[in-house]
Amino acid sequence: MHRYLKKLSEIKISDLDSVGGKNASLGEMMHQFNKLNLNLPPGYALTTEAHKDFINENELGSYIQNILKKKDLSDIKELHAVGQSIREKILSSQLSKSITEATAIAWHNLKRNTDKSFSVAVRSSATAEDLPNASFAGQQESYLNISNVDEINKAILSVYASLFTNRAISYREHNNFDHNQVSMAICIQQMIRSDLSSSGVMFTVDADSGCKDLIVINSSFGLGELIVQGLVNPDEFYLFKPSLRKNKFPIIRKNMGNKTTKMIFTKDINFNHSVQTIDLDQKDRSRFSISNDEIIALGQLGLLIESHYGKPMDIEWAKDGKDGKLYILQARPVTVISSHEHYLEDFQIKSKGKLLATGRSVGYGLGIGTAKILDSLEDMYLIDEGDILVTDHTDPNWEPVMKKTAAIITNKGGRTCHAAIIARELGIPAVVGCLDATTKIQNLSTISVSCAEGDQGFVYQGSVDYELISEKIGSLPNITTKIMINIGNPDRAFYFANIPNEGVGLARIEFIINRMIGVHPNAIIDYQNLDKKLQQKIKEISEGYENPTTFYVSKLAEGISTIAAAFYPKPVIVRLSDFKSNEYANLLGGDAFEPDEENPMLGFRGASRYLDPLFQPCFKMECDAILKAREAMGLDNIQIMIPFVRTIKEAARTSELLE
Repeated sequence: MHRYLKKLSEIKISDLDSVGGKNASLGEMMHQFNKLNLNLPPGYALTTEAHKDFINENELGSYIQNILKKKDLSDIKELHAVGQSIREKILSSQLSKSITEATAIAWHNLKRNTDKSFSVAVRSSATAEDLPNASFAGQQESYLNISNVDEINKAILSVYASLFTNRAISYREHNNFDHNQVSMAICIQQMIRSDLSSSGVMFTVDADSGCKDLIVINSSFGLGELIVQGLVNPDEFYLFKPSLRKNKFPIIRKNMGNKTTKMIFTKDINFNHSVQTIDLDQKDRSRFSISNDEIIALGQLGLLIESHYGKPMDIEWAKDGKDGKLYILQARPVTVISSHEHYLEDFQIKSKGKLLATGRSVGYGLGIGTAKILDSLEDMYLIDEGDILVTDHTDPNWEPVMKKTAAIITNKGGRTCHAAIIARELGIPAVVGCLDATTKIQNLSTISVSCAEGDQGFVYQGSVDYELISEKIGSLPNITTKIMINIGNPDRAFYFANIPNEGVGLARIEFIINRMIGVHPNAIIDYQNLDKKLQQKIKEISEGYENPTTFYVSKLAEGISTIAAAFYPKPVIVRLSDFKSNEYANLLGGDAFEPDEENPMLGFRGASRYLDPLFQPCFKMECDAILKAREAMGLDNIQIMIPFVRTIKEAARTSELLE
């Protein structure tokens, strides 16, 4: 084997200094899991020794050191000039014959016995990457679908240069890493044909709530770069680990992203043009990018990897469109996990302005400031300390300006993209995937960004009036009274579970029906007989599900199971629906099925509604959702409460109906 090369399958985590974080992690997994059902693409590491020799042979060390010392790197304009000078100097340098010989060996060994479409990824693997306290997520470049040796060498030169992108310099400065102590290795790895299928990112912890019993998966069609770069709003799935371990159905939440684009291979051999982004057809936009079986299979892989490393992991994965297999592309520690175990902060919003935008919340807290809408990185100098950055999407290139902001808002992106990871590390609340924030928010206006109301983030006009209540949980007194919590919003269940409690005394499912479904149950049952306009609305709401009934039951089960999982194994008492007729009428399609009552408070509600023959099919959907959560998902801590029971006879008849 060439002295600059190491086969990934022969690398261990102890080789980090010579192969960098990414290669060390890949090698460790190959070494440990070769007997298990874990698919990793083969590849080679071009070692840090090659990079050090490249720096010395081209006399770059002193040049880089001197230019970094002379400049104020906190000044964005000076940072830009320094980064550009160093990168140009590196790109104008030459790779030695020894390095090009090593890349040729790696290419030919990987290409042996493969088809004509074979290509590789050329990825950074720095010695300061993927560390437990700083991810360096996306700080260096990767190049995909490279199909000849000359282009591999050009890509390697560009990866070396990317060690000094503006974002990488700024990130090292912010995290107090010595620029001279970071070395670069390269990962040359077989490409997986996820351009023909789907790919994504998996966290084996919910980094925002701090719940270590959850796995969060983001997925979209095509190559995973769009997800990690925050350029697409991906599908999102939550899995409950205890259910997964018991071989029960573990998916407690499914959110469909709008997935407007995907990245695919091109036939261009130039390493800078080997992939392209295209529009996704409407059929794929309106379906989930992976199946339930694949979600569960990924969850099992996540458990396996987390168990080996002994810590929550950030895992990139891909599904090959040719062989149909799931592959692990990368695994690194999750660097920032919100913790409410010892100290609890509650932002109680007392009044708020007009709702301007919603998206996925990243982090926990409130950000209030002046909105600055930026179209591109060239405008980043417009951001002042404490402003709120509003843009189409962010990637790690924005890091120098992100750390100055009070909050971040984007049209695109998911909770596992690189920018979201960096926002957590910086402790900045972010609302991502808002779709139209840049058009709904007025530039230079005062706005409030709330990541304190659950999984969904909100942007309000003006300054919200709020009270911050901080409580050291360990200082709360021990009491003999068993206090249970009342809860309606599943999004806040994992937060409230941190408060000392004995379970949930009242979980109202009206909130779930109202917010997660929004359709009258009779309109779901009678879907085929509705007018075309109403049918179309329900069809759009229930996209991704087999039919409206499946959608209703699944979403109701998701809401119930999220609350039950947050407090598991403590008892969770779920009150079945107790809408009044006027409240049911406000649901989509509801006005056609509800009576006009003088006094809805004492009218057609609770047990009497369940017993009505016209409502019994709707009640059955509720029961199916409870059964799914208790039996299929294994959440046997769920207990049910029947509301508004007027007579003993009504109680007996409802019990018979339940049986």
